[in-house]
Amino acid sequence: MFSELREQDDSIMTTQIAPGTVNGEHEEQRVIRVLLADDHALVREGTRRLLEAESDVSVVAEAASGEEAIEAARRLNPDIAIMDIAMPGMGGIEATRQIKAHCPKTAVLVLSAYDDEQYLIALLEAGAAGFLLKNVHGQELVNAIRAVARGESVLQPSLTEKMMRRLTNRSSHPAQRSSDLLSEREFDVLRLAARGLPNKEIARRLGLSIRTVHSHLANIFQKMQVGSRTEAVLQALRQGMISLQDTYDSQ
Repeated sequence: MFSELREQDDSIMTTQIAPGTVNGEHEEQRVIRVLLADDHALVREGTRRLLEAESDVSVVAEAASGEEAIEAARRLNPDIAIMDIAMPGMGGIEATRQIKAHCPKTAVLVLSAYDDEQYLIALLEAGAAGFLLKNVHGQELVNAIRAVARGESVLQPSLTEKMMRRLTNRSSHPAQRSSDLLSEREFDVLRLAARGLPNKEIARRLGLSIRTVHSHLANIFQKMQVGSRTEAVLQALRQGMISLQDTYDSQ
């Protein structure tokens, strides 16, 4: 039924220790498990070759339609799904919505030729973590995958702000802290993440190590049942955990 779907043995999807430091800190690098969803076989083949040249990225499945992407995501629970918007049958927007419904921890990174704002807003509302145009260089895609895996955002700031205003205008609830969900420190990290700050800057402002920031973001995603920083911030706005004012950086 899924003739275009190709999978790899789950036995390779293990945490690996790779040499490297961030600000003098040795960090554990795990293999990022990726699902490719695009109706063009040549695009999938080229993207697979690009990604599998990286030691910390593994393409665990390919899908030629939205339906195949959903099926693969439900069975494999990849870390990241790279999703095209225009595919035969179910398109990328609905596929993103259903993947997030079944696999909330899977982050969806959209790679598309379309940059129409209506598409992008719809994708964010469906739960996408970020967006890239197909004319990006290969290293930009690799960097974006790693950024999403670190809990960072891959989205134009202007689009993020428009989406935040949209959610704030819809909400009739006053902004308030959800005391039974996040710890005080997790809330601090979320609030700085909402300002679009990279993990390194969040660590500096809070006097934490980058590894600790990563850990706090992972806990936030787990508690909020999301797969990316973008989703966490938008959900926090939607639920009134933070206000639009919290997204402005005064420093």
